[in-house]
Amino acid sequence: MASKLLRAVILGPPGSGKGTVCQRIAQNFGLQHLSSGHFLRENIKANTEVGAMAKQYIGRGLLVPDRVITRLMMSELENRRSQHWLLDGFPRTLVQAEALDRICELDLVITLNIPFETLKDRLSRRWIHPPSGRVYNLDFNPPHVHGIDDVTGEPLVQQEDDKPEAVAARLRQYKDVAKPVIELYKSRGVLHQFSGTETNNIWPYVYTLFSNKITPVESKEAY
Repeated sequence: MASKLLRAVILGPPGSGKGTVCQRIAQNFGLQHLSSGHFLRENIKANTEVGAMAKQYIGRGLLVPDRVITRLMMSELENRRSQHWLLDGFPRTLVQAEALDRICELDLVITLNIPFETLKDRLSRRWIHPPSGRVYNLDFNPPHVHGIDDVTGEPLVQQEDDKPEAVAARLRQYKDVAKPVIELYKSRGVLHQFSGTETNNIWPYVYTLFSNKITPVESKEAY
């Protein structure tokens, strides 16, 4: 098994189960799960310069621009040079992918292809706890008490863009932006695509792929 540090990225539309797959990869292989959404929330909470810039866009319902998210992620990656990591939510665009190219070479990029109807159903059943970013699904990951966050007891909300009428536009937007990023990694021979409607059915294939690159923390696949 190669001793070099593993650099991996996961791509997938909203509702694709990316968060669950990331947790399992992190737990089974000891990779640091680096989520751009998590870092954004932390920086906004700490009122850093980047956080304040990002907050202005998010407050107006706009996407955080490439230059802001790239600056944030570059500084986070700079602090993790000696760790295996898995990026989630970055790079989203070709500009971000090119910025990432300047600091490292990726070993693995996985993309989750989930049918539109499945995504629509999942998102319409999704509720979140905005301060922490915790996500619940009423079908397979419901809160202990309906509408209440398990950890803090605070109310959960359904995001406007998870409501059925907004989902189609959101998925179209993801496809348009992600397509050139996917093509780029495909042309380099590092892209691995996984299709299906159930995360549990996709997971064994993801586990096998990572096992060929890095030794699992434990030898069991049970998680």
